[in-house]
Amino acid sequence: MVKVSMDAFDNYVTIREAARMLGVCGATLRRWDRLGKLKAIRHPINGYRLYKMDNLKSLIRQATRHE
Repeated sequence: MVKVSMDAFDNYVTIREAARMLGVCGATLRRWDRLGKLKAIRHPINGYRLYKMDNLKSLIRQATRHE
């Protein structure tokens, strides 16, 4: 059995949290993942998408620069 430390996921958020931060829906994040615009990792136990906070903050900074 593989032991996974939850500390490894401290800097990651769920798709719901990421969608709320970015102001988009989960389907948009899934599409961006498929297109490579914002890649998610998969949780090793349940397979859910997780988004790295640094990547989300970077995307928000890019979007605000173009406004």
